[in-house]
Amino acid sequence: MTDVTTSDRPQTTTSLDGGAVASIAGEATQEDALRANIYGLLARMLTEPPSEETLSIVRALNDADDGTEIGKVLANLGAMAIRTPLGKAEEEYTSLFFGVGAGGEIHPYASYYLTGAIYEKPLADLRDDLSEIGIAPSGHNKEPEDHIAFLCEVMHGLITGAFGTDQDAARQHSFFQRHIAPWAGLMFTDLEAAESAALYMPLGALGRLFFAVEAEAFEMAA
Repeated sequence: MTDVTTSDRPQTTTSLDGGAVASIAGEATQEDALRANIYGLLARMLTEPPSEETLSIVRALNDADDGTEIGKVLANLGAMAIRTPLGKAEEEYTSLFFGVGAGGEIHPYASYYLTGAIYEKPLADLRDDLSEIGIAPSGHNKEPEDHIAFLCEVMHGLITGAFGTDQDAARQHSFFQRHIAPWAGLMFTDLEAAESAALYMPLGALGRLFFAVEAEAFEMAA
């Protein structure tokens, strides 16, 4: 998973190691469970090259089509995973996110999308907010915290209460609006259209659609 811990409020950690799963603490709606699952899936797929375990989880989405746009995209992702061997998935991840020289096709950092460079003010602002919430990097991963997988893991934890905080919709809304909404939709659109994307094309579509739904739902609830 991503790389988070919680602080003087006791610190919680997350680690960009792909381990996000939806385990809801306390009372939660079916909608919250679905949201947590999608955030966890995105974190898992974007943290590191997929493992065989991750591909098995994604392949099981082949039957997820419930007639909604997101359901159809989840099913497409599952079907693509069934056709993608592990080695090919690893190569695709490397081409998209690591590459050679200047790096891969996609730079999944808030700072990059908002300023054109990494380690810029959006990262500093994020670190301030993480400190206020009581979340700090665990150090298991060297990526900066404004990596999209880290942000998805934080949202997963805010929904599930995994960081020792209650399931506060206002906090989720604030974190989403400040650190995800301004750029993540564009990043997922770029991922969906990336030249190297095959398995990650429907993942890009999933992120694009899901964050549009999240933004609309938060706006309606405000």
